Amino acid sequence: MPKPFGEYSRDDWLRLRPVLHRLKQARYDRITTRYLRRAALEGDAASIVRDLRGRRMMVTVAYEDPAAIEWQSRLIRQYVPGPIYIVADNSRDDDAARAVQAVAAREHRAYLRLPRNPWSGPAASRSHGLALNWLWRNLISPAEPESFGFLDDDLFPTAADDPFAPLSEQPIFGGIRSVGGRWFLWAGFCFFRFADVRHLPLDFGQDWFAGLDTGGRNWQPLYRHLDRASLRLLTKRSAPILPDVSEDQCSVIWCGSWLHEYGTECPADLGPRKREAVVRMLAPLLNDPTARA
Repeated sequence: MPKPFGEYSRDDWLRLRPVLHRLKQARYDRITTRYLRRAALEGDAASIVRDLRGRRMMVTVAYEDPAAIEWQSRLIRQYVPGPIYIVADNSRDDDAARAVQAVAAREHRAYLRLPRNPWSGPAASRSHGLALNWLWRNLISPAEPESFGFLDDDLFPTAADDPFAPLSEQPIFGGIRSVGGRWFLWAGFCFFRFADVRHLPLDFGQDWFAGLDTGGRNWQPLYRHLDRASLRLLTKRSAPILPDVSEDQCSVIWCGSWLHEYGTECPADLGPRKREAVVRMLAPLLNDPTARA
């Protein structure tokens, strides 16, 4: 929900922001409700649900980057081999979606192409949140897994890791983002013990009017009830990626031993160089035969 009325300033009230924010949020919620009723464009969600019951599962939200999906799949097979790994494709472009599906088939990974998302471009974060809500409603909640996690598609493990291990002692695990007194798990790497959230009205969308990005709407049903100080959390640090470009202009993020390619959004002309640098970093791991086993 938008901020409580008491958090709006006098200027906000003069500009009718509390009312406008609630009207806009009601519109977003209607769009979400309609979207969640749609069937996947490709893949057998019912079959995947049957396979997930009582298991650990990770879902990566793909978006028009088949190379990243291939690298992530191979590295997860090597370094995080136990959980079921699912590719949920949020691509808008049909050719890109076919390429992602082909990678999933070669990698013997479960694949779903999500319904066509009404958000795109500047609303990419809203699109991502809607995709996560579809997965929660139509895949995870009916499957009742032991635990589940969401991954960005450009996040690559580089050493043996078990992101589910902290869930033996706490209900959630991931990297925290904070805005004022509110906080939430970063949607690109977030893990949950299903028994602790199964009956909650989870919403992985933005609470934009309260300043919270994708996943922030779970502040109300989930995070505000947890003792943040008692949680073991993911450590994140930024690192330069191009030797002649400053870190604040172009970087990657190390999430523990996972490499997140996105980091700082580089200028467009540096994008290809950044991808080449990431490929060089991953090449020794991808060329290890165990990554393809």
